[in-house]
Amino acid sequence: MIEADTVRLLRECDAGVKMGVASIDQVLGEVQSGELKQKLYNSREAHETLGRELQSRLARFGDEGKQPNPIAQSMSWLKTETWLGLKHSDRTIADLMTDGCDMGVKSLSRYLNRYKAADEASKDAAKRLIALEDSLGADLREYL
Repeated sequence: MIEADTVRLLRECDAGVKMGVASIDQVLGEVQSGELKQKLYNSREAHETLGRELQSRLARFGDEGKQPNPIAQSMSWLKTETWLGLKHSDRTIADLMTDGCDMGVKSLSRYLNRYKAADEASKDAAKRLIALEDSLGADLREYL
């Protein structure tokens, strides 16, 4: 049970990191404020660093990780493109990204609670990803 929950939690974290990086990539070129752009870039780098750690841990279990849910990814992309088309501003970007961060925190917390038998290192990685998402959301609130 420990190994199964560990792999499941790591896979969900892996998908979360990929979703976060894709979301940041989608808006990064549209950001006007240098400070906001730097915050997003720093968060992207932190996500990628954690993603490499997750991939390494998954490889030890012979698992390749998980791609984000294609429906969720498509809906996120469509919402972002639509809102940026209507209201192209840093405020819109911050609004979209804080919504994404909130959803990430919620879903990752749900997985952390669901896979209670996961090993402590995997739970720690999930908590660090939750903290990354929470921190980015808080950092972006000043742009709302």
